[in-house]
Amino acid sequence: MAAGGPSPKSIAFVGVVTLIVLATTGVWNPFPRLWTWITQTDPIAADAASWQTAIGGSPQTVTITGGTVVIEYRTSIEAYGLTGGVPLWKSDADWAGVVGTGPDAVVVTGRMLTAGYEVLDPATGQVRRKDPAAKAVWTYSDALLDLRCPRSNECELRAWDPRGTEPRWQVAAPGIGFVLDASNPDLPDTQPLGAAGVDRRAGGPGVLPHLIGLPGDGKVQIIDTAQGRVAQTRTADHNQRIAVAGSRVLTVTGESRDGTCYYDVIAHASDAGRPVWQREGLNLRTAGDGNACEQDRDPAGGSNVLLGVGPTGREELISAHDGRDLWRGDKGQRVFAVDNSYALIRSADGKTLSSWSFSRGEVAWRRAAGPEASAALTPYAAIVVEQKPARIVALSPRTGKVLTEARTDAKVFAAGPEGLILVSGRDMAYLPYGSSPAR
Repeated sequence: MAAGGPSPKSIAFVGVVTLIVLATTGVWNPFPRLWTWITQTDPIAADAASWQTAIGGSPQTVTITGGTVVIEYRTSIEAYGLTGGVPLWKSDADWAGVVGTGPDAVVVTGRMLTAGYEVLDPATGQVRRKDPAAKAVWTYSDALLDLRCPRSNECELRAWDPRGTEPRWQVAAPGIGFVLDASNPDLPDTQPLGAAGVDRRAGGPGVLPHLIGLPGDGKVQIIDTAQGRVAQTRTADHNQRIAVAGSRVLTVTGESRDGTCYYDVIAHASDAGRPVWQREGLNLRTAGDGNACEQDRDPAGGSNVLLGVGPTGREELISAHDGRDLWRGDKGQRVFAVDNSYALIRSADGKTLSSWSFSRGEVAWRRAAGPEASAALTPYAAIVVEQKPARIVALSPRTGKVLTEARTDAKVFAAGPEGLILVSGRDMAYLPYGSSPAR
């Protein structure tokens, strides 16, 4: 006996064929909307974000400058409008950095293994200046440094205003060699502490330090950036590390004896005269694990503040300028983040996060913190990342007032004067300060 009607598979097949015919003839095409529905993602921070948009990949860095959000990928650069997340321009450069702040800011781009760079307008992507020869650049909120090396033992360092057309100064830096390239190659200075859920460069470019160190050929040339001159050249022994902190040149020595490391820190001024200060037994955590005491890390801290561990095993914050203690912790206290103005410190019982003001020499504010919380400091906000449930809270570094908060597991990639940029997968959202908190 024959079946009583068409099978479900036959009906489905006829339906698919009909949709294809309608789409190819231009009568009706449901596929774009269908694909958008399939691939749409959940809101990053529905109660706090003013906008959310899809981006071109996983970012390397994100920087807020004026009304523009600049995104650096591995093989391209994109810019979006800060007001509504609208795409502004795109470049196929390999690296980028932002120089300056506000209306004076520019974007510097270049290609890997290729000399030269371009200076672009952040809002339009138009080229303002080109340099065909520089092989490395460093980006700051008030200056651009570039390095040209026509030969391996002949280099020249130049300083530029963000939108300048002529260098402020230029200085010969012989003996550096081809060891520095692309955007912001590592220099022997202090490094910020890391925080889970917050990019290390979220605060944007910092101010040009008074001194920088150029490494190469086993030496470190100390450059006075105010005067544009080589102030001194230092050579470290096998158990030493040279680092620049603020206006001081640090020599950190670690000797292995009795199964442990013994440390000594000496700080010199730019003129390399007598030591300005010296501390025995101060561990700046410049050595890796083990007993070899090999100095393979830069000290942590702000540019003028050092994070160390004293002989008793308790954390300390030290002024790089004169070596005095700015804060000395109790047993079990831990510094989460530090800059030149504040430090975020977790209590020994792990339940409280406090902000220590260096100018006041006292606690500025306190708040409860979960057992897995982490925190970071930027010029515009102290950022606390909570777990279980996932939450991001931006606070005033001075008062602890909540600027914005959201329930989200997205990562904070940038903190600007008026809000945060969060990224989750290939989606980006903007959380302005003062937005409604997610309760």
